[in-house]
Amino acid sequence: MHADALALAFEQRRDRLRGVAYRMLGTAAEAEDAVQEAWLRLDRVAATEIGNLDGWLTTVVSRICLDQLRVRAQRAETAEPAVDAPAVGPGADPEDDALLADAVGRALLVVLDVLGPEERVAFVLHDLFAVPFADLAPILGRTPATTKKLASRARQRVHAPARIGPAELTAQRAVVTAFLKAAREGDLDELLAVLAPDVVRSADPAALPPGMAALVRGAAAVAEGTVVLRQRSREAVVVLVDGRPGLVVVRAGRALFVVTFTVRDARIAAYDVVADPARLAGLTVSLLPEKS
Repeated sequence: MHADALALAFEQRRDRLRGVAYRMLGTAAEAEDAVQEAWLRLDRVAATEIGNLDGWLTTVVSRICLDQLRVRAQRAETAEPAVDAPAVGPGADPEDDALLADAVGRALLVVLDVLGPEERVAFVLHDLFAVPFADLAPILGRTPATTKKLASRARQRVHAPARIGPAELTAQRAVVTAFLKAAREGDLDELLAVLAPDVVRSADPAALPPGMAALVRGAAAVAEGTVVLRQRSREAVVVLVDGRPGLVVVRAGRALFVVTFTVRDARIAAYDVVADPARLAGLTVSLLPEKS
């Protein structure tokens, strides 16, 4: 294939490759870097050596992403992220991430982030892009049977079931959704309507700006504090947390904080903002079931 024709063929596949990489890595900048690296590798390979360009490019992008995910998983994260740290790294465009996240689904990205590198690659390629296990196995260096188990395990984590009945799930989802909407709009009246009069808000210190109390009681005080932090609510998505509706504050496709709720009589009796890594590791985050 002539060089110009090869470049054109690559550009025709760029959007799909970016979609694969974004679902694996969670940021537009990293996804674009992975796709660009695939192009550089393609440019160094004789076209006659490639029998199936689609398969070759998917394999290369996936291996690049897998390497990045493994490095990310092994990297020691000793420093706590600052509360007001930038959402994305230098040179990245926050609007690109926002648009891609909306298109992909913010909740899906944050749930994918709890998977191990091989589970994430297996789930993304098989469940989201219909790559057969026989083609997926060489990417992971596993047998097709093992690869199928990895995808199955990932699927079970992504779609972990609710721990409450359908009616209660619907009711709690409505309460949490109403809370999030009021928080995003800074609507004190709507917040007071969804909070129980004696509501208690607790939070790990790492989740709070300096000077904010870790424990706040009473609807008025909790509502006012929620409005102060309304910017965070714009980065939040509704998910299942330990089988019940909760929130995750997301930055660049990754969970920053998790919010768990206690709902009684269609109002929020308590909520807890979890930021401590040990506590976060003990939570199960999964996608909400589709509304029936």
